[in-house]
This record gives sequence, C-alpha cells and structure tokens, in this order.
Amino acid sequence: MATETAFIAFGSNRGNRQDFCDRAIALMGLLPHSQVTGTSSYYETEPVDMPQHPNDTWFYNGVVRIETQLSPERLLEICQETERSLGRDSHDQNEPRTIDLDLLFFGQRIINTPPLTIPHPRLHQRRFVLIPLAELDPDFVHPQQQQTIQVLLDQLKDSHQVRKLDLTPGAHYRIGPSCSPPPTN
Repeated sequence: MATETAFIAFGSNRGNRQDFCDRAIALMGLLPHSQVTGTSSYYETEPVDMPQHPNDTWFYNGVVRIETQLSPERLLEICQETERSLGRDSHDQNEPRTIDLDLLFFGQRIINTPPLTIPHPRLHQRRFVLIPLAELDPDFVHPQQQQTIQVLLDQLKDSHQVRKLDLTPGAHYRIGPSCSPPPTN
C-alpha cells in the first residue's frame, strides 16, 4: 500500500487528561508502517454534545498527523484497541472518557462504510478539531467541503470555548520500545 497522510484527533476528560493524551501520542508513535509527522498543541475544550454532569471536566484535545502504509480500516482498529488499552469503555459514547481517538482524514479518501466514515462527519463543525488541525496543516483541503481547514475554521459558527494550553504534547513519555516515563535525574 502507498503511504497516506492521516489525521487523528485525540481527547480526554476523565482522570489525568494530560497523561492519557501523552500515552495515546506515544502509542501512535509505535504504529507499524507509520510515522508521526506532527502533533498539535494541547487545547482545553468545553464538552460538545454531551449531557451535563455535576463534575464535568473539560477535554484536553489535539490532533496528530501521521504518514502510514496501513489501510484506513486497520488504522481504525488500532485506534479502537488503543482506546480500550487506555481504559475507554466502549459504552461511553457521550460520557466522560479516558481517551477518544477519531480518524479525521485519510489522504483525500472518502469512505462511508458501517465501521468507518472518512472524513469524520462532524469535524468541519467543531472548533476543538479545526483549531489543532489548522495548527498542523491550515492548507489541507477537506475532500467533501472542498475548502481548506483554515477557511472552514474562519467560517465556523461553533461558540464552544477552546483554550490553548502551555504544555508539551507527549512530554511525559518517550516514543520507543517501551512507553514508559523518562528517567528522572
């Protein structure tokens, strides 16, 4: 298979949000036949389309760009396996979660099958996705909307709050054979 550019959104709003996001980024760095080529900043974002809970925690969100030879279906399977390994309950669709990984784009492909819809069907309506995407690749053209990420962001009507955090994505885990915290000296 040829190499494709894929974008994967990540988010966490349960437990140690930074740790779950850092671990997810580190694990994406271990994907077979793939290479992480960019990671956005972390953003703290207001929950969207979730019932209100008394102890709601805002999400940490971001986006990773990878170059991969995996099929989109296999990449989705690995994202779902990663979610489970990081404690995501498959029934918590609109509930707080340890980690959420969404395959946003796979090159310019348009896929609409029961397990997989690419581009992600609501990404162009979500500030918490478009801001980190625009940070990584503002000129990437959405294959269905036929507009760049920056234009989609500039035209967005979503009023949910998104704040850039002063954190280094993946800082707590090195990418390598073992995703363990770096040694402290």
